[in-house]
Amino acid sequence: MRIAMVATPWYAIPPRAYGGIELVVALLVDGLVSRGHDVVLVATGPPGTTALTHLASYDAPQSSRVGQALPELLHAAFAARILGELDVDLVHDHSLAGPLAAAGRRVPTVVTVHNDVTGEPGAILRNLGPAVHVVAISAAQQRLAPELAWVATVPNALDAASYPFEEMKEEWVLFLGRMSPGKAPHVAIDVARAAGRAIVVAGKCVESDELAYFEAEVRPRLGPDVEWVGEVDSVRKRQLLASASCLVFPAAWEEPFGMVLLEAMACGTPVVGLRRGAVPEIVLDGITGYVRDEIAELPAAVAAVGQLDPKACRRRVEVRYCPAVMVEGYEQVYRTVLS
Repeated sequence: MRIAMVATPWYAIPPRAYGGIELVVALLVDGLVSRGHDVVLVATGPPGTTALTHLASYDAPQSSRVGQALPELLHAAFAARILGELDVDLVHDHSLAGPLAAAGRRVPTVVTVHNDVTGEPGAILRNLGPAVHVVAISAAQQRLAPELAWVATVPNALDAASYPFEEMKEEWVLFLGRMSPGKAPHVAIDVARAAGRAIVVAGKCVESDELAYFEAEVRPRLGPDVEWVGEVDSVRKRQLLASASCLVFPAAWEEPFGMVLLEAMACGTPVVGLRRGAVPEIVLDGITGYVRDEIAELPAAVAAVGQLDPKACRRRVEVRYCPAVMVEGYEQVYRTVLS
């Protein structure tokens, strides 16, 4: 097949540090190419995949403008113009605004939903109707909006081989994620303290809402047992994930996936999290981590992570979330849509 893949305008493909969606797009593009498909990638910045053609709406990723409308709209307009000139079998869009042009295309558009489906992003998809064929990244996400035109659920993937496996863990725990109430790093700090463990807090904190949240909720909690390291690159991220005794993931919303869960388990590091969103689908309770209903139950779970087998965590990613499984899932979606 000849596939046009539309990424987001925010981060490089693959990302240098933060960028879960962009990591998935990179794995999918390279996986499809390795299976003989021609892929045209619409992204930002320089080429970083094996795509046959790389077309950039911006010379550099627009990470400093995340959340602003104009980069998203310009990227969508660029993609719409370019795709109108290309001979492809279908378009696979991972952006928010890009699917708005789907109704005017002569080829079908597949949209992977990486965002919330209950708010305004979901309303966009509902208004597009049959112009798009929508793919969920978890069963939890699909359940939140059963009225959307879902054609399949294809979980995200991770190349476990690119992450270091460490069986012997240190005592401290890790929080890795954006500084936001939804990610709840302040809860992770409270949980670690209640469990008597030191915690390393790492994550993106550059946008105004992230900075405001950090100053209000995270900075007052810093101390000898709480180390703030900020946003880390891919090398440092892997070191932290491999060394920590566990990843604490107290998400306060119905997160549709959570790539950091796969990254931790690939390193042999169990996850302690709340039963929200896709967490109970990804983390096998009592095997690759502990999934609990209440925050008050998390400290005891942190204290018990030494009973879990790091090898089971790694196997979970290698078997269930390997890139080949994701690529095959999308190939089936493409065949279904084209038929």
